Amino acid sequence: MPRISPTARKGLLTLHLVTSLGWLGADLVLLTLGIAAQRGADPAVVYPVAALVGTVLFAPLSVLVWLIGVTSALLTPWGLLRYRWVLVKLVITSVMVGLVLFLLTPNLRHAGALGAALPPRERADLVIAPAVSTSLMIIATVLSTYKPWGRRRAARTRAAAPSRIGARSGR
Repeated sequence: MPRISPTARKGLLTLHLVTSLGWLGADLVLLTLGIAAQRGADPAVVYPVAALVGTVLFAPLSVLVWLIGVTSALLTPWGLLRYRWVLVKLVITSVMVGLVLFLLTPNLRHAGALGAALPPRERADLVIAPAVSTSLMIIATVLSTYKPWGRRRAARTRAAAPSRIGARSGR
């Protein structure tokens, strides 16, 4: 596995944090706009703004977070599949990016085009989706902070194998 310098690793971590915080911020804006529309704000104003935030900010940031996270995992000692918490974050983020690109962004564009004519059920979806997304982002942040569960069994076995082989051959 290629390794990078501590300075480059800190740069990648900073970039990951900045894009992740941007993604969370855009998600909170979408949640706020969805709640505002539910509470009586003008849907003809709110939904086009939500569509703009979703397509120009939220969707690109989701892809950037995923790309930078995968790059960081591959170029640092954490690895992509070595630790359970990294694997769980990868799954959460991958599912979220898929939902953002293929479900939420088209729904936001649709809502922006319909404005006040958007049916009530679809209005509720524009509150539920960012609420779930925000919750998942908070879970991913907790995983990054506490790094629970340790290494995966397969990663422990692979990591131990070279030292046993080296010990037998006298290296």
